[in-house]
Amino acid sequence: MGIEDEVSPNAVKVYKAMKDLAMLSEEKMGTAERVTQSAHLPKTMVMNSLQELQTKGWARRKVREKAAGYYLVK
Repeated sequence: MGIEDEVSPNAVKVYKAMKDLAMLSEEKMGTAERVTQSAHLPKTMVMNSLQELQTKGWARRKVREKAAGYYLVK
């Protein structure tokens, strides 16, 4: 059972973009803006997909001073 079975196609695209950007740990997390540029999706779709990935346990969000950081956990 892979990620394709658990989340929407946009969330899969965001997941793959994050993997390509090597956002695999808290030290290497990136912003939603970077994911938006890499995934070639509108920002609202990326934000909804990131929220979906967090809900399903595939990604984490870390609150920082200026912009929140995101990284993959699975």
